Formats: sequence, C-alpha cells, structure tokens
Amino acid sequence: MPQIQQPSNQIKLTNVSIVRLKKGGKRFEIACYKNKVQEWRTGVETNLDDVLQISNVFVNVSKGEVAKSGDLQKAFGKLELGDIVKEILKKGEVQVGEKERDHDLTSLRKEIATLVGEKCVDPSTQRPYPVGMIEKAMAEAGFSVKQNKTAKSQVSECIKQLQTDSNLPIQRARMRIKVSMPTEDGGRLREQVTACAEKVEIDNITQADWEVTMLIDPSQFRLINELLQKECKGRGRMETLSFAATASG
Repeated sequence: MPQIQQPSNQIKLTNVSIVRLKKGGKRFEIACYKNKVQEWRTGVETNLDDVLQISNVFVNVSKGEVAKSGDLQKAFGKLELGDIVKEILKKGEVQVGEKERDHDLTSLRKEIATLVGEKCVDPSTQRPYPVGMIEKAMAEAGFSVKQNKTAKSQVSECIKQLQTDSNLPIQRARMRIKVSMPTEDGGRLREQVTACAEKVEIDNITQADWEVTMLIDPSQFRLINELLQKECKGRGRMETLSFAATASG
C-alpha cells in the first residue's frame, strides 16, 4: 500500500534565509527571516520568535519537509526542540543562493558608494561626485565589499583605497564650524585655533568676544574641542554649521 504524504508536513515559506547543519549523517535546516541570523549571532537580536519564520526543524526548507522526531533524537539526543533550533542557529551555515548573493553585494556596494559620496568631494571643485562615478572608482581600485559587515563600517577603508588605488581625485568634505570665546581667550588661542583650519571664512573680534568661522578636516574637530575644554574652562564654544561643506552656486 503506497504511503500518503501528510499535508501537515508540507510547509511553503518565502523570503527566507536557510541555516543548515549536518549532524549524525543527516541534514537539518531551519527557516529564518533575512538578516536576523547575523543579529542573533552578534547578540543584537535575542528573541528567537523574531528570528525564525517557523519554530520547527526541516530536512528541506525549500520543499517544506519537516524533520522526523526519530532523526532529531538520533542526532541531538534528548535536547528539546528549542535547544536544537539554537544549536543549528549557532553552528549551521547560512545558505545563500548565487542570485541573492549577487543582489546583496550590489546593494551593499551602492550603499557604500552613497555614503562615500555624502562624506567626500572633488578637491578641485569641492563638490560631491555622482554615486555612479564613485562605484566605477571602487571597481578600478579593486575595493572588495565584505558581505558580513555593514556599509557604514566599510566607508573609511573604501575612501582610503580610492585615494591610493584609483584615478579619482577625492578627499573628505570639510566641516564648517564656528568657534567663539571671550576676547581675552581669543588673543591667547587665535593662532592655535586657526592653524587647524584649511580656510578661515570669517574672523571677527570685538571688545567682548572673538568669533571665527572656518572649514576644517573632520580629523581636526576633536583637537579643537580638546583645546577649548583645556584652555577656556567652559568659556569657549564650538558650533558645527555643516558636516559636509561643499561649494555653493
């Protein structure tokens, strides 16, 4: 008598990340929401219900074939289902299709290029580059996108590589800041403060106050801030007017 496939064992899932673990000669899979596996492994996500699409173990997620309890017991012993799921989640390999991997890398590359475009300019015009031009320069420089890292964490490395390995002239956009302090302090500190500037736009001194507006490399921000805290004892003030100052008009 032919066996009848139970409908309850056929579960169709879409938009899924599959985590696979081979143990005891068998293959076991769990169905997770996209991007949640990495969050679970790094401790960002702690609620298992937000990671799993369904709280069950499969032998084949794509076909919706649920693992038999006997096979689970042979492979994992007396572990509860929840603990089996956690072991697969911790030790298993995330299965990513080639098309999906290519799509994810393309999206990540564009996101990195967009962030670089927000932070950098053409040194000769002080204007930002189009994202497409930055992407071409990334390819020219041989920049390798790391799929297991966020776009934001790869921006600094990308900028450095563009500066050394591509033909695209690029520099970090300058910050526009305004520094103000009593005139007495300004007389002492003016030279040190303006030495940090690439361009002084406004330098105004009155009987009471000294104010200067200038463009600086972002790396100088902390140095100026430390100088004010040390020398002005709360009397000095620094205001960021724009994080990425570009040419206007």
